[in-house]
Amino acid sequence: MTIMYHDGNRRLQDQFESRRISDRLEELARTAFTADDKAFIESAIYFFFSTADADGRPDCSFKAGLRICARHWRGRTGVSDYDGNGMFKSLGNTLVNPNVGLLFIDLHERPRRLRVNGTATVSRDDPLLAETVGAQMIVRVQARVIFPNCPRYIRR
Repeated sequence: MTIMYHDGNRRLQDQFESRRISDRLEELARTAFTADDKAFIESAIYFFFSTADADGRPDCSFKAGLRICARHWRGRTGVSDYDGNGMFKSLGNTLVNPNVGLLFIDLHERPRRLRVNGTATVSRDDPLLAETVGAQMIVRVQARVIFPNCPRYIRR
């Protein structure tokens, strides 16, 4: 297993003869955020937050608003959480299964996507709350892998 691929990925890559390009894409993967990654994430006006419950059932949420506040602090991405519909699907899942995926997309300025897969913690006492008016919790994501995602199909 590599940082990005497991046996299932590799079987399909071999069937479709895409292992070489997949390996090239893995060369772009990293575990630490670059200055460009940080600037892109902090400028995001929305992103997608993927979680799974304790049984592995997936859920994906669209996170947006005037103050979604995705920031970096001590090497982690911090995401502020605001009141919504009260279901707590994403954060409830994170409490029982910390494996998460974040997808940042710029559909407006310059077509771009960035994926962050890692482990998350949820806190009502995070210091970042003092900087995020109205937030009720902060989600911290420790990246396992960060990689750009091809913007080929992003249409303006």
